[in-house]
Amino acid sequence: MFEQYISMYRLKEFLNSKFELYNQPSFIKDDPISIPHLFTKKQDIEIAGFFASIFAWGNRKTIISKSRELMELMDMQPHEFCLNEDLGRLKRLLEFKHRTFNPTDLLYFVEFLQYHYRNNDSLETAFTKWGNTIEQMLIGFHHYFFSLEDVPLRTKKHIATPEKKSNCKRLNMFLRWMVRDDNKGVDFGLWKSINSSQLICPVDVHVARVAKRFNLLQRKQTDWNAAIELTEQLKKFDAHDPVKYDFALFGLGVIEKY
Repeated sequence: MFEQYISMYRLKEFLNSKFELYNQPSFIKDDPISIPHLFTKKQDIEIAGFFASIFAWGNRKTIISKSRELMELMDMQPHEFCLNEDLGRLKRLLEFKHRTFNPTDLLYFVEFLQYHYRNNDSLETAFTKWGNTIEQMLIGFHHYFFSLEDVPLRTKKHIATPEKKSNCKRLNMFLRWMVRDDNKGVDFGLWKSINSSQLICPVDVHVARVAKRFNLLQRKQTDWNAAIELTEQLKKFDAHDPVKYDFALFGLGVIEKY
């Protein structure tokens, strides 16, 4: 028991050191979070962050490049662009594509954002009005996002939900960006209705691999239950801010190829 305690203590110290290493402004430029950092207006940060997180699979340079391309198509004013009904400007979006995300998907995303922001000041309420847990929020957001008329069936694959057992990596990452606030300058801390202690750790194959190496994750499938299991383990190190270790696990897995 004592040896197990020492082992966990050493692991906590190791992960804390990696968290401190990567949770720095120098981390921003090579990460998709650099896209919302292009903006200062709250709604622009939300929309830029939302798209950058949704695009976040595959090569990081490509994710950043395509996210930047979309922001430029929106005149670097995504909030104003989404609220505007200028068909001429919307036609620009017909040339945009990122992997399986095509103009049909993009036009629906813009339609939803227009609908939401015409009735709400922040994207935060699109999540928080559905419940008190992240699981409830993500399930509610999925239903809300696809509540408009004539939803393209193909577009539904781009928004994950715990209802379908997805680990919701990209949405959990987006929530981390919007909620965490530790004055390090990476995450934004814009949203105040969700506590850092509620967040679920984003899990991809790299994070899962490192977590399994440290016996923080036993589940074979990288699904919603795996995200919950990992987050519960990380709460043993910091119950108030468990997802700060996303920096450590991601850095070890992607940057250090641990």
